Amino acid sequence: MKIAVLMGGTSAERDVSLATGWEIARALRERGHEVVAIDAADGRLIQSPEAAGELASGIGRTPPARGELVQLAGGQLTRSLEELPDVRGAEAVFIALHGGAGEDGRLQALLELIGMPYTGSGPLGSGLAMDKLVAKELFLSAGIRTPPWLVVPVEPLAVESALGGFPVVVKPSHEGSTVGVSVVRSPDELAGAIERAAAFDGVPLVEKYIPGRELAVGVLGEEALPVVEIRPRHEIYDYECKYTRGMSEYEVPASLSPECTEEVQSLAVRAHRVLRLHAYSRVDMRLGHEGQPWCLEVNSLPGMTATSLLPKAAAAAGVPFEELCERIVQLALDR
Repeated sequence: MKIAVLMGGTSAERDVSLATGWEIARALRERGHEVVAIDAADGRLIQSPEAAGELASGIGRTPPARGELVQLAGGQLTRSLEELPDVRGAEAVFIALHGGAGEDGRLQALLELIGMPYTGSGPLGSGLAMDKLVAKELFLSAGIRTPPWLVVPVEPLAVESALGGFPVVVKPSHEGSTVGVSVVRSPDELAGAIERAAAFDGVPLVEKYIPGRELAVGVLGEEALPVVEIRPRHEIYDYECKYTRGMSEYEVPASLSPECTEEVQSLAVRAHRVLRLHAYSRVDMRLGHEGQPWCLEVNSLPGMTATSLLPKAAAAAGVPFEELCERIVQLALDR
């Protein structure tokens, strides 16, 4: 089967996407497929890790600078995908993009218009999951516990009255990979954290910090995978802890009671469904000290790098990485 893997792009998660895309391309080739790896920033072919400079040294400790992304966007792919000779004739597109147009539904809508099968969720589900504010409203409507939040502008007094005081988490509403996220422990830190979050896509939100354990649950098809517990070296599972080897420890499956495991997995499937997601996703949670799980957000195109959580969970369920990638393609063809 000929499969086009779209990777890179111009979002703040470009480096993560390049690593994800290359791993997927390698895995699918090992399964015997013809794979073309394409940088969604400009349509060029990526022949090797070194062909995309960012891949030569792996994912950076911080996201790419805004100026670099603006320069890339200047040469962004504008032709219809069906006009690209490397895409023409492909039986499916594997979307290995994170953030921006690759994850918010715009690319998915284009692929539907040209009748090209693609991996992951549709335009509606992708857009709902990407917008953290809309997703949290939907969680509440479905009875899914999520930390209370405020939308900026926010004054310290509002944090005290509405969220019960500090600490809080400040984050952009349209980014992933913990880009632009800060834990704020005092009122004098709030303005700076909001400014950092505002540098990225989406209106910043201020969310109540939930102390406890960091969990992630992958959903493949309509079934929850084993629960992953993350123990980052930093206070939160930030960009560096996610993509730097040795900065986090993982336990799969997590040491939870059978009742808690069932509750967490059920919550993940409900969150996946309420956001109209398809094929696969990853649900990020905090397990509070009182034993209650809180749904933070859902990733419609979770990372597929060497340190990513979904492949760890799939492996614990007996699905090796190469089979996982092929199964995701098959789910696209079955849709």
